Amino acid sequence: MLNLENFLTKEEEQQIVEAIQKAEKETSGEIRVHIEKTTSIAAFERAVEVFNLLDMHQTELKNGVLIYLAVEDKAFAICGDKGIDEVVPEGFWDSTKEVMLAHFKNGDFKQGLIDGILRAGRELQQHFPCTDDDKDELSNEISRG
Repeated sequence: MLNLENFLTKEEEQQIVEAIQKAEKETSGEIRVHIEKTTSIAAFERAVEVFNLLDMHQTELKNGVLIYLAVEDKAFAICGDKGIDEVVPEGFWDSTKEVMLAHFKNGDFKQGLIDGILRAGRELQQHFPCTDDDKDELSNEISRG
């Protein structure tokens, strides 16, 4: 059984943070990862709650993306803010989840997260390119619940 304490090593967490930094380098979009033990509601509903708790809706262009995982439930969701959801192709988040799930099924959670982050970053780049005055609006650190 997976547990929150040893879900990712410190080195894996650092590689995920570096993937977020890389993904955000060419976009004004913001990506966060939130990991918690379990949820009593559907993963997407909880992702929306966490999105709001982390004030991700406060980005200027409404282009934040949250990748949410409930470790013991083996559940995850991707939640995009209004600005990004209006422009990504239909089914984009589902196809991103499939890429991640292929890694998750093999127990490679780090690579699944990195691939999801980089894929989201490429999509954000297309719709929200980085500007000269861009600032990092949200923390890149993994949050925990």
